[in-house]
Amino acid sequence: MFTDIEFTHKTFLWFLTVVPVLILWYFYKYKKQTADLNISNLKSFESSSKIWVLLKHLLFVLRLLSICLIILALARPQTVNVSSKTKTTRGIDIVMAIDVSASMLAKDLKPSRLEALKKVAGKFINKRPNDRIGLVEYAGESYTRTPITSDKGIVLKSMKEIEYNTIITGGTAIGMGLATAVNRIKDSKAKSKIIILLTDGVNNSGFIDPKTASELAVEYGIKTYTIGLGSNGMALSPVALSNGKFQYARVQVEIDEKLLKEIAKETGGKYFRATDNKKLEEIYEEIDLLEKTEIEEFKYYNYEEKFRPFVLLALGLILIEFLLKNTLLRGFL
Repeated sequence: MFTDIEFTHKTFLWFLTVVPVLILWYFYKYKKQTADLNISNLKSFESSSKIWVLLKHLLFVLRLLSICLIILALARPQTVNVSSKTKTTRGIDIVMAIDVSASMLAKDLKPSRLEALKKVAGKFINKRPNDRIGLVEYAGESYTRTPITSDKGIVLKSMKEIEYNTIITGGTAIGMGLATAVNRIKDSKAKSKIIILLTDGVNNSGFIDPKTASELAVEYGIKTYTIGLGSNGMALSPVALSNGKFQYARVQVEIDEKLLKEIAKETGGKYFRATDNKKLEEIYEEIDLLEKTEIEEFKYYNYEEKFRPFVLLALGLILIEFLLKNTLLRGFL
């Protein structure tokens, strides 16, 4: 009943500072009113006098408690139950275009570029509960893995299942990956449309020029964030396939940063370079901060007054004091 109580008129609580003064005044007055009696033997008075003295002090304690409770009641104690309701006022549609070429199996990010991306991108998806997200895969060609959807379970499942395969033609078709992402999101009615394009190479295949794809993104008002994935210098990368297993060797990391910067600039986005796992995670965190969904929150306050129990307790103590003073302690006082 008295948990989580707030006081509306806290100024009245200052009156509680009078309580120590009343206590001092009471004992000072008590000593002044108490007469001294000197006799040879007090044994016959000890037990009875102590009880009466305690009872007399009890009257003061009851009155003091009553005063404290009345002060607390004047301070207007109440509990507040706050409930909130959120409404998404500006949703964002996001398509993540992911390079799944063989070079994404390079081990300069741990355990590999592709696995590191899947882990970080999964965290990013979980942070966007109010947005719709879709996935596009591309290597030498591209296709939509998951259309834009608000069902994060489907998107996360699809993200986990992304892996290198030999079904898609080899190479890196950045233009086709971007064009497919644009085609998937261009008809969206969302207030903001975003593409996150990630690659670890250069555009070396596909029949759509990356600049043409970026022009399409500009035409449909789609902002594109580009990420170049790979360490500086040499990286342990797959170079040959023998008996169904990749052979690894250290090769030069080659990313067309100039192209990625141009795409980002033309579409109003930003280019990032991820050279390790930590940097990749920081990039997605920054994109998450740059692209925030506008949410309107409504709060409802339910106030419940709690002064009545204090008043009733004070009245009860005053009644007890009155009864004791006019019955059991009447002759003594």
